[in-house]
Amino acid sequence: MLTVDHSEGKGEVADTGTQNGIVVSVNVSERQGTSKQPVPEITIDEHGVVGDAHAGTWHRQVSLLASESIERFSAESGRAFKSGEFAENITTRGVNLLETTFLDRLRIGPAAEVEVTQLGKQCHGDGCAIFQEIGRCVMPKEGIFCRVISGGFVKPGDPIVYVPRILQCRVITLSDRASQGVYTDRSGPKITQRLQEFAQSRRWRPDVSATLLPDDADMLREELVAARDAGVQVVFTTGGTGIGPRDISPEVVAGLADKIIPGVMEHIRLKYGSEKPNALLSRSIAAVLGQTLVYTLPGSVKAVDEYMGEILKTLEHSIYMLRSIDTH
Repeated sequence: MLTVDHSEGKGEVADTGTQNGIVVSVNVSERQGTSKQPVPEITIDEHGVVGDAHAGTWHRQVSLLASESIERFSAESGRAFKSGEFAENITTRGVNLLETTFLDRLRIGPAAEVEVTQLGKQCHGDGCAIFQEIGRCVMPKEGIFCRVISGGFVKPGDPIVYVPRILQCRVITLSDRASQGVYTDRSGPKITQRLQEFAQSRRWRPDVSATLLPDDADMLREELVAARDAGVQVVFTTGGTGIGPRDISPEVVAGLADKIIPGVMEHIRLKYGSEKPNALLSRSIAAVLGQTLVYTLPGSVKAVDEYMGEILKTLEHSIYMLRSIDTH
């Protein structure tokens, strides 16, 4: 079977699924904008469902809708709807699709696996036959869209395993004195707190590990390479961004980076430097190492909170960009 792995990382999804469901119906249409017709079996390849109008080299290759959603909509509208009428490729039962989020995966049948890339869609309004008849439609709010990770054959009765995405993060505090026990690190825990809040707001499952190091370039380099090779999605360092002789974070990250993201830190320095000129002395950088995002933050708790407030505004989209997902 064809395998197309878009994740570029290890350990990003849970090893076992948390929900088991089944395929109720598999559906295909030759033209877009029309209902899909149930068929005995579909073949999923690197483009989506073979023979379906929505297959292609994009992020919405396979669509799914729960039979529970169809039944509830039928009861509310007073009209019985069948599988495929909402143009979904796979009608499911037993998996709460409303709890899925971006980058979660679904293992379907003996070999197929898809990754969630879009939740719902824009309603076609008057261009939708169901909307014209009922005045609303369930697919735009409760359907999900996926891209193919592994291809295979899928038919009614096949099992579905929901595999939630784990947002793997690493927090590295750089401080000679904290690593010697002179004082307690508070900046690392603040980053962890903000990351957990962020992940939970997106329905991701956060897994944040923390490390405390002295201001040592070789030790930091080793930690960053290990995080990159393990498929950690986001790394934050705190400390070592100033102009002192032991401040080495930006140099180490820049030396490993495949790409630098200058705008993020430039924006933060300008925003806070206008009121506190000393903030302009920070040399913080943002970078990409393989498929890992790395942000170097100052060492103070207040600065960490300010930086995180700005970085988190673009973090979700940055993760999608690294995985070639266009959410617009």
